[in-house]
Amino acid sequence: MPTEILMPALSPTMEEGTLAKWLVKEGDEVSSGDLLAEIETDKATMEFEAVDEGTIGKLLIEEGTEGVKVNTPIAVLLEEGEDASDIETSAPKSAPAGGGSAGDGKAEKPAATPEGGGGGAPEAKPDTPAPAAPTDAKGERIFASPLARRIAAQKGLDLGQIKGSGPHGRIVKADVEDAKPEAAPAKAEEKAAPAAEAPAAAPAGPSADAVAAMYKGREYEEVKLDGMRKTIAARLTEAKQTIPHFYLRRDIKLDALLKFRSQLNKQLEGRGVKLSVNDFIIKASALALQAVPDANAVWAGDRVLKMKASDVAVAVAIEGGLFTPVLKDADMKSLSTLSAEMKDLATRARDRKLAPQEYQGGSFAISNLGMFGIDNFDAVINPPHGGILAVGSGVKKPVVGDDGELTVSTVMSVTLSVDHRVIDGALGAQLLEQIVQNLENPMVMLA
Repeated sequence: MPTEILMPALSPTMEEGTLAKWLVKEGDEVSSGDLLAEIETDKATMEFEAVDEGTIGKLLIEEGTEGVKVNTPIAVLLEEGEDASDIETSAPKSAPAGGGSAGDGKAEKPAATPEGGGGGAPEAKPDTPAPAAPTDAKGERIFASPLARRIAAQKGLDLGQIKGSGPHGRIVKADVEDAKPEAAPAKAEEKAAPAAEAPAAAPAGPSADAVAAMYKGREYEEVKLDGMRKTIAARLTEAKQTIPHFYLRRDIKLDALLKFRSQLNKQLEGRGVKLSVNDFIIKASALALQAVPDANAVWAGDRVLKMKASDVAVAVAIEGGLFTPVLKDADMKSLSTLSAEMKDLATRARDRKLAPQEYQGGSFAISNLGMFGIDNFDAVINPPHGGILAVGSGVKKPVVGDDGELTVSTVMSVTLSVDHRVIDGALGAQLLEQIVQNLENPMVMLA
């Protein structure tokens, strides 16, 4: 029977998106891995690829349509032997965003999934005819792609004993290729635990109409919130309401670092590398997380996850919002590698071309406003991170030297915002002290 292609959730925070562009038209034959559409999420424009093979029978959503809810049918895929006339009589009714169809309480599963980065080649089409839609021991339909059903039949597999990894648990090619005939059904106790209860909604505050009434007669421009702005508003409100922040502040003398950076940049000039102060801050923070491993942690609802690698997120301002791309294994990378990777991530962030795995994760973040002349500020923690370092500008200030004499040094003020559920005061102080030591003695970071 015809299969509905549903609006995918391309990021954990995505509830709706814009169908920016169709890359196929009605009547086109598609195979697994073929690109179907470009979809704008709250963070980026991403390509959406097929996991099933078939013919595009009908496009249900027009290009440029905004606010398409996740799980809304956007197209219909026809299997071999079906034509457009089957859509009206056999295609499942459009499922609401929550899931079930009007007919049997179960939504047809999507025939496509977001591009995973590699974009794999189309799958070969076996000659074996696709068997009828299978059912489990209770007589309920098992959702599997036509190609997965063919391969399962060839290998003698019971689809009822295979857990699907496709959208909404749909069984796809990779699931049956990896499965063995003797695979046992999953144990009841292995079922997914219920999702953690969501925090109570915050008071909405004055309505839009009430606020507008306050400014009646005054000239203003109304700016519609896009997906990114809505997500930022929701996440930061959640962060300030649910995370018990506390703040640790230090001044860092940059004279040794600035001299060392100048020497390195002269030596690296022939390679086209120019290190920034921010590159050193990333490296210093990554090494500090290794030196104070208990602080390299994230909050996971009812437990703390202590991370092994130093994955450091760095805030990048873009028009209308910000990204926090993650530099993975930053403690193990050279300064020049970190510099090149950060430039690439920042460029693609501003073009909204980052893949979700490039801006999700990490245990620690850095937000640097020093280039804007900000002396110091307090940054909001990006959950589930344990902390974020707010970096101000380097300013020449009078300081008392080791010999007791008054001298002038370039001093940078930093503030470490800490999640008290993850990191206690003394532990946070140790982490910040390690960051300070790394930056005031930069050669140590190369040892």
